[in-house]
Amino acid sequence: MRRGTLYVVATPLGHLGDLTARAAELLRTVPVVAAEDTRRSRTLLTHLGAVRPRLISYHAHSSPGAAAGVLRALEAGDDVALVTDAGTPGISDPGAALVADVRAAGFAIVPLPGASAVSTALSAAGLPADRYLFLGFLPRKGAERTRLLARIAVEEWTTVLFEAPGRVGALLADLRDGAGGERRAVVARELTKIHEEFVAGTLAELAERYAGDDDPVRGECTVLVEGAAARPEQDDGDRARSAAARLLAAGISRKEIASLLSEWFGLSRNAAYEIAVRGER
Repeated sequence: MRRGTLYVVATPLGHLGDLTARAAELLRTVPVVAAEDTRRSRTLLTHLGAVRPRLISYHAHSSPGAAAGVLRALEAGDDVALVTDAGTPGISDPGAALVADVRAAGFAIVPLPGASAVSTALSAAGLPADRYLFLGFLPRKGAERTRLLARIAVEEWTTVLFEAPGRVGALLADLRDGAGGERRAVVARELTKIHEEFVAGTLAELAERYAGDDDPVRGECTVLVEGAAARPEQDDGDRARSAAARLLAAGISRKEIASLLSEWFGLSRNAAYEIAVRGER
């Protein structure tokens, strides 16, 4: 009996013309679509004149039965297209877990590449993109947020973040405080949509621009932060001590801090642990 194939299909960020011809043809003919938001996906399918697909809901809060439903469809010989709200499934959404389940079950997986907010923002930001660090949505608070902000402060590559519109100001303020107000950054908003906007400046300038509620931000945002400038080797100790102090204040264990400092600054484990124990003393 024929076994189905899972197609991982990138869909437009906003402009429907960005859907590839290959993806459009598949969505018109595939029997099942697993969608993060069935209402939004139905709008896209209607635009394409796709009347055949049966929609299955699969999102971050789906029960284990949702993945099982996809596996049953594949076992029955139905091909399934996995789509997210916008962009490429698996990039900062639950699609990666489904792909892992499908692969573990032995079914074929075929990607149909296309739109991604990460590559779209990088292409027009004017920041180095030969290497970059993608962190998606940071936690709203707590030790993990502090740890990641400390990582961004010392990261040598451009960092790409996603943020909800109501929290962009707070994110930029935290980035300014951690990485320094002079670090260059870009806020990309409403990518490929009518009100698409790229705002570039220093973290200090952007934090001030997006502070308060006088002009609330609308639409999903991608925030890009320039990598840290190369520093003289003798400065690494000061930077490591500063990072250790922030991580200690966030409640991260000294053992984990030592591991992070060793990774970030190339320190020996003994030297990193000594700094973790002493902090900025």
